[in-house]
Amino acid sequence: MNLMSMRDLSTETRPWWRGAVIYQIYPRSFADSNGDGIGDLPGITARLDHVAALGVDAVWISPFFTSPMRDFGYDIADFCGVDPVFGTLADFDALVARAHALGLKVLIDQVYSHSSDQHPWFQESRTSRTNARADWYVWADAKPDGSPPNNWQSVFGGPAWTWDARRGQYYLHNFLREQPDLNFHNPEVQAATLATAKFWLDRGVDGFRLDAINFTMHDPQLRDNPPAPDTGLPRTRPFDFQQHVYNQSHADIPLLLEKLRALADLYPGRFTVAEVGGPAPEAEMHQFTAGETRLNSAYGFNFLYADRLTPALVQRALAEWPDTPGIGWPSWAFENHDAPRALSRWVAPEHRAAFAVMKMLLLLTLRGNAILYYGEELGLTQVDIDFADLQDPEAIANWPLTLSRDGARTPMPWAAAAPNIGFSTARPWLPLGPEHRALAVDLQEADPTSLLQHTRRLIALRRTHPALVEGAMEVLHADDALLVFARTLGDMRILCAFNLSAAPVALPAALVTHCTPIEQVNGATLAELPPYAALMAR
Repeated sequence: MNLMSMRDLSTETRPWWRGAVIYQIYPRSFADSNGDGIGDLPGITARLDHVAALGVDAVWISPFFTSPMRDFGYDIADFCGVDPVFGTLADFDALVARAHALGLKVLIDQVYSHSSDQHPWFQESRTSRTNARADWYVWADAKPDGSPPNNWQSVFGGPAWTWDARRGQYYLHNFLREQPDLNFHNPEVQAATLATAKFWLDRGVDGFRLDAINFTMHDPQLRDNPPAPDTGLPRTRPFDFQQHVYNQSHADIPLLLEKLRALADLYPGRFTVAEVGGPAPEAEMHQFTAGETRLNSAYGFNFLYADRLTPALVQRALAEWPDTPGIGWPSWAFENHDAPRALSRWVAPEHRAAFAVMKMLLLLTLRGNAILYYGEELGLTQVDIDFADLQDPEAIANWPLTLSRDGARTPMPWAAAAPNIGFSTARPWLPLGPEHRALAVDLQEADPTSLLQHTRRLIALRRTHPALVEGAMEVLHADDALLVFARTLGDMRILCAFNLSAAPVALPAALVTHCTPIEQVNGATLAELPPYAALMAR
């Protein structure tokens, strides 16, 4: 079978999302259209040409829903509304229409585990123990001594329980106290949530990214979590001292996901992907994506919090997703809105330019979906935010031991010479990255050797080779520096080799015999990979 016929067959038989490249947009920081210093939906719409020009398949837009913004949109007061700071429902409809006209799918966040304490559901639930929504949230009596019902701790620090005098009970919040947990053991809550999903599907969205989905259900017996063993790593929050056996990851969560999948399947071509956190999330990710009745994909934090990118790390992550029946389809992200920028974690400043191109090729050759975070195509670095400018509630609470998420949420640099690097005419909600002006889109557009241009070319290369999109994967070599794997589909076999170190490495001759190079990054040859070089060969 020749290359063209393989490509045609692949396109005709696979769902659009299988092997997709997805571009995540954090709306507060992407583009400001009205001069208030905060990004918005019309700003995204105006910049979708940039996203489409990358060659990606879809955009994922982080929360833009009605919110008091205690956790910047992840505390939702109306699951079917657009917060005025971001625009209107009409603005969202215009965004979807423009994206579809450009050939882009639109994915949005769904935050099911909790709402804002300003949501009308919670406002009613807290009024009494007998109202219509009394059991829509997780309420529990105090212990005889007045202390919380159990030892569960919040991700953001302190007990996961807050006392409410109106009900004379505690309510559960796995995150901020302003984010009370919904009670998904209640069928009415499940029905209301599915109605929310249907609302957005009816408006034309192409799928959902499900936030913190393993926090959706708790142990109804409210048993204490056991202590976590001391691994020697720093523990900055009480949350880190427990094994989270009972406050999350209930066995009924997959049944809820089956209901969501059944709804999504009523709308052809829709895609669902779960975020699953925790120290060992693979078992849950497999449960959530097993077979054809649950979610399409899942991703964890294999790379997002890793302090080094090593062959062993990549090999371990890939080994959890074998190409066998019943195992779901993985998604991968090296960066997102909750994690420090990869170039600031993984490489010394003097090697960033070379490393960034190699890293991009690695992400785009892994088996699974590739998720690009806004600005990753420019090589944005983590920004050091002064305490006075912090917005992240977790970083403020745990200062200075928790690295601020704000440092990965700074404004997108569009135009080097423009005020506020083209993001806004007003002072942005977060400080600009001092290194980011030199990385602005307009400068990289004009430079054929820029990371932006490399990213476009590498995404196009991925689309040209079906084996990279959906082929099987086999790791052939992994040592301290060198990673080599093969992607195979039909009679096409592509060798991918990466030097993840700052010293040159030789390629084993047996692996590259009869190979023809397809892509050579940072001076790679069939004999040697210079520092942070990479090679693709057929």
